Amino acid sequence: MTVIVPTALGPTLDLLNAITPFTSVAGQLEQQTALAQWLEEWIVNELGATIVLPVSQQLEQNAPPLVHLRIDNQASKTLVLYNMYDVMPADAEDWEFAPFTGGLTSWPELGDVFVARGAENNKGPLAGMLTAIKALQDADALDVNIEIILEGEEEIGSGYLRRYLAQVPCPIALADAVFFPSLCEYGGGPPRIYLGFSGLTTASLRVKGGRWGGPEAAIHASNANWIANPVWKLVEALHAIAPAQNSGVIARIPVDLPANQLLSALAETFNIEEELRFRRSQRLSVSGNTLACLQQLINGAVLTIAEIRSSPLDARGVIPHSASAELALRVPPSIDGAQILTQIQQTLSAPAFAGVELTLADSYPGHRFSRDCQGVDALLQAYQRQATAPQVWPWAPGCAPAYAFAQVAPAFLMGGLGHGGNAHGINEFVTLRGLARFQQSIIDWISSFQNN
Repeated sequence: MTVIVPTALGPTLDLLNAITPFTSVAGQLEQQTALAQWLEEWIVNELGATIVLPVSQQLEQNAPPLVHLRIDNQASKTLVLYNMYDVMPADAEDWEFAPFTGGLTSWPELGDVFVARGAENNKGPLAGMLTAIKALQDADALDVNIEIILEGEEEIGSGYLRRYLAQVPCPIALADAVFFPSLCEYGGGPPRIYLGFSGLTTASLRVKGGRWGGPEAAIHASNANWIANPVWKLVEALHAIAPAQNSGVIARIPVDLPANQLLSALAETFNIEEELRFRRSQRLSVSGNTLACLQQLINGAVLTIAEIRSSPLDARGVIPHSASAELALRVPPSIDGAQILTQIQQTLSAPAFAGVELTLADSYPGHRFSRDCQGVDALLQAYQRQATAPQVWPWAPGCAPAYAFAQVAPAFLMGGLGHGGNAHGINEFVTLRGLARFQQSIIDWISSFQNN
């Protein structure tokens, strides 16, 4: 096995600086398409890859294009490298640098950092992934086939990607593993490996004034004593779906034996106080010892509310004619998400909730895989080569479209060394030391499959 050590971060920072200015956020289709075209051209020119699905053929799609290319080395092993180019919105207020310009600085506790929207999630890892492939190629040490697939909808459910992979035959041939390179030294702590991911359902809940009560047009708030307010009906419906005292948790199931064995080992060293610091919180909403808290982190289906609004907005002196909430339901692979949706719909079908409408936007299930799947040990070894003891989790409380790749390979791994932070927040960053560690871990993981 050949392991190549990158000698400089210059090419990675050059690439990251080039892709940062694209405001590739949901709703900015022109910018997302421009970035997809730019990435496709870079991968062809710098990596010599062959285009599988041209961006130019997707311009009529009402979705950010997929970037799908192949490096065919006529090797016996094939790896799929998946990543994303979409990021969350950001404005410049309180940022050290304009978020879609970015810049290098030095922070007292972390040293040299690159600050920009996407530095951690996930333009930084995307740049590092691509330059890691190039480092292997330049050293004539890339002895596997590589499928590169990048999407622009990960933050909103990966709908286009999931439809693409659902085609028969699947446009990606069978592979040994699927890898989602990311910065997994969260908060600078031990790197994580997740053996699965939660599923995601997005929906909207809306209440309109009508026969049940409530005005059909906004009226003066002085009528609140005898005309119902759609906002209160919305609150009542939300409470019926997910009681507020449970902080959105709708269902829990016991953790099975294989998962509990992993959590028990994790609990021996897991530091809840450090996790709270990283999550910018002061206390957990659950109680118990460390193992019990970890179990409750991953064993529950939880409803989060992204937005609540009334129509009209900012009208303090009126009863609005409608109210709505944008919802996200995260369901671990051990729980049947379809059954939960059925239960929600049954609850809202009661006469008490006349006028309440639930509209599903998109949905995909959770998925888990075995600790023994190919690629898991290789990732653990890549971590250990840099003297880092990893954490192995049964599955992530977060979501990723792992199930969509189940027909492609036995494992969908998200991993990589590297310390970043403030994802989705102000002054999102990656440390330069972390970026170098990240690149090396990706190179080591890819190299482990060569000549085996």
